[in-house]
Amino acid sequence: DRNERPAYNRGERTERPSYGDRNERPAYNRGDDRNERPSSGDRNERPSYNRGERTERPSYGDRNERPSYNRGERTERPSSGDRNERPSYNRGERTERPSYGDRPARQGDPRQASRTDRPARSFDDRPKRSFEERPARSYDDRPKRSFEERPARSSDDRPKRSFDDRPKRSFDDRGTSDASRGSDYYPKRDAGSYTPQDDVVLERLEADAIQAADVEGVTFESLGLGGNIVRALAELGAASPFPIQAATIPDVIAGRDVLGRGRTGSGKTIAFGAPLVEKLMENGGGKNRKPGRKPRALILAPTRELALQIDRTVQPIARAVGLFTTQIYGGVPQGRQVGALQRGVDIIVGTPGRIEDLIEQGRLDLSQVTVTVLDEADHMCDLGFLEPVQRILRRTSPDGQKLLFSATLDKGVAALVNEFLPNPSVHEVAGEDQASSTIDHRVLVVEHKGKDRLIEELVNRTEKTLVFARTRAYAERLAEQLGMAGIPAVSLHGDLNQARRTRNLEKLTSGRVNVLVATDVAARGIHVDDITLVVQADAPDEYKTYLHRAGRTGRAGKIGRVVTIIPKARRRRMTEMLDRAEIEAAFDDAAPGDQLVEDIATA
Repeated sequence: DRNERPAYNRGERTERPSYGDRNERPAYNRGDDRNERPSSGDRNERPSYNRGERTERPSYGDRNERPSYNRGERTERPSSGDRNERPSYNRGERTERPSYGDRPARQGDPRQASRTDRPARSFDDRPKRSFEERPARSYDDRPKRSFEERPARSSDDRPKRSFDDRPKRSFDDRGTSDASRGSDYYPKRDAGSYTPQDDVVLERLEADAIQAADVEGVTFESLGLGGNIVRALAELGAASPFPIQAATIPDVIAGRDVLGRGRTGSGKTIAFGAPLVEKLMENGGGKNRKPGRKPRALILAPTRELALQIDRTVQPIARAVGLFTTQIYGGVPQGRQVGALQRGVDIIVGTPGRIEDLIEQGRLDLSQVTVTVLDEADHMCDLGFLEPVQRILRRTSPDGQKLLFSATLDKGVAALVNEFLPNPSVHEVAGEDQASSTIDHRVLVVEHKGKDRLIEELVNRTEKTLVFARTRAYAERLAEQLGMAGIPAVSLHGDLNQARRTRNLEKLTSGRVNVLVATDVAARGIHVDDITLVVQADAPDEYKTYLHRAGRTGRAGKIGRVVTIIPKARRRRMTEMLDRAEIEAAFDDAAPGDQLVEDIATA
């Protein structure tokens, strides 16, 4: 109850009236002479509040009754319905304008075509003449001839040209490739000097070709390898050396630069890995190991998969003599790699991109590297790693040993050979042709609509199969399609992170799945035992890619088969590619459900 609340030293408080009745409220020092304010319900009864006496304002219902408000007397304005009755408003008296239809033509009107009042002109009196009255011209008497009577134009009258005596050839005489094309423009190459692989390095340097018969009875001990290394090789399944190994191991141990060419699956990894470890053992091996020691050997590979594959072969050999290896490649955090370098390693296996990154960060020093290996050098050049590889090699010891191995030694490798291998020992394996190979090649010509179904029938088998696709999207879609068809399959391509790529490859290696669908990232360096069939869902664009894809099967003398699926329009191009790779393959028309497809799958 506010009325009973004390004043709190504000003095005696008067009773505050309630606000229920506003008329009883006091004026609060406004004076008592305030006029009673009328309610707002009736505006006509409201006083003017010192504005003077206000006249009654008429309503606006009738505009004619509205006063003029000092505008003067206004004349009555006619309605606009009848324009003829509208006054002229100070324009003067206006005559009635006739319509244009009844308007008479005026004489001398410049718009009239038949004017008679214009002045005479000089040519008005000139008589008009017809076409027949024109004067005769020189060509009027020339007889007219039709197009059919026109004589054929002869080339005998034109001046003689330099190429007129060149013999003409028909289109049928033209070969399918430059190597077999008979032409006066391009003379045929000598069969003895032309090499389909375009090994320009081997054309300049004489290669020592080693036959398979030359290594009969040769052992790793006789090549100069120590006992621990020989036992490690035996555990890896290498009981005796392959031809490329027997040819290169003595030169590597002797300290010479080596340039080796051998097809994929010929044993190049052991050919440089085993003598590399032997060289480091001769230079002190694992004695006096200190934390943070700098690496003394470097192995460069074009892809992460190949780097891991090389490390799986070299690491057991190095551990057998107390040496340590590490892998350096992109696509993963560099913390583990930097930690391994800080602890100290002897051999580095990696890709050029990440290695150069660590060099620029100051975390990797290659000044003490005495042995450098370039594996698949041609592929590194194709991927654009030529300049990074050159910068890396310049950071190694100037007197260091250089080993270069590749399936082909083409023009991309020539720059590296000219700068870093001035006098190499060149080796190649002789007799590596289809006659001595254990791989059967086939080409199936199919319709596009039945391609995926035919692939399902080819890979529906119990043995391991590798399928190559051109794009990552097609590889992923094909793997999903095979899985939906009840055929367990995994994919391998560049869009996958390194952990998933390693996991999918391990599934194929362990046998949990039998089909791997991959892009060309798996064409080099992927070694999986017992791959008996390679299916090329998309044909490669060049012969070198074909050779590396085919090298995933038939490794180490085992039997394999390569099946390439092409449309009819690609038949000629496929023939040229096989000729360039020196491979003979049977072309067969196939469709899903054919007996030929079943025979290939179950062979």
